[in-house]
Amino acid sequence: MRKAREVLVIGGNRYFGKRLIARLLLAGDRVTVLNRGSSAPPPGAVHLVADRSDEKSLTAALGSRTFDAVVDQVCYTPRQAEIARRVFTGRTRRYVLTSTVEVYEYEDSIAPVREGDMDPLGVAVDLELPWDDPEFLDAHYGEGKRQAEAVFAAAPDLPYAAVRVAHVLGGDDDFTGRMAHYASRIRAGAPIAVPVVNHPATYIHVEEIADFLFWAVGQDFTGPVNAASHGLLTTEDLCDAIAAHLPDGKAVFRQVEVGEVSPLSFTRSYGMDNSRATRLGFRFTPARQWLPKAVAETLGKAD
Repeated sequence: MRKAREVLVIGGNRYFGKRLIARLLLAGDRVTVLNRGSSAPPPGAVHLVADRSDEKSLTAALGSRTFDAVVDQVCYTPRQAEIARRVFTGRTRRYVLTSTVEVYEYEDSIAPVREGDMDPLGVAVDLELPWDDPEFLDAHYGEGKRQAEAVFAAAPDLPYAAVRVAHVLGGDDDFTGRMAHYASRIRAGAPIAVPVVNHPATYIHVEEIADFLFWAVGQDFTGPVNAASHGLLTTEDLCDAIAAHLPDGKAVFRQVEVGEVSPLSFTRSYGMDNSRATRLGFRFTPARQWLPKAVAETLGKAD
């Protein structure tokens, strides 16, 4: 039998983070969950309470603990990454950072982007930006993740992987409200605002990204890796799947040249190439295969 691993999950209170923890526990791993105390982890996991942005708090909570792997679900800034680099170098054999497709915010490519299109070693890190300001952080989410990756990439003594996650769909606990937005517009027959040129994107199901992170914990590859299901989906694809679950549902689109557009409609390409992860051995599913299930789960109409 496989030896139980010591795994620390930072954050992971909701959505695919809690699914990852469940998978680790089911596999027999010894799981420690670190958060600010907002919620307790599931039975079987050790709970540590600390503010991961406070180096003294984090160090005190960890004590002398060491880990086979750390999965960081809530690293949003280079400051947080710098603290993590100092605290976990020599304390873990593997550091898995949950990153995002948003790191490609400057790469508008018709072809799905590859990991090398955003090399973190070429990203300038600015620790003096107002990363503690929630409004600034929200407006610079992709840049915060880019710079966080850059910090880890420049730390040769901390083996890390950055999982660049596509837009996640599915689950009855989807907290984003994006699918609900479309459902409410379709029910009311209200127009859905989209860009004049509305680009498709890659997506991943909530269960598949939990599977991917669980798989990544046990691998030894380093650096960035894209995590996205096979194939592109358009806003129309999403709305068609939602409309199929609503009586007389029909999406009405309104193209806008200037102003706010609906969630999951894009003025630039958002496709990620998943061939590196595929070569490493992970088997993704086609997005169109799980989309009806994801819609049913999110709208509360799962079988």
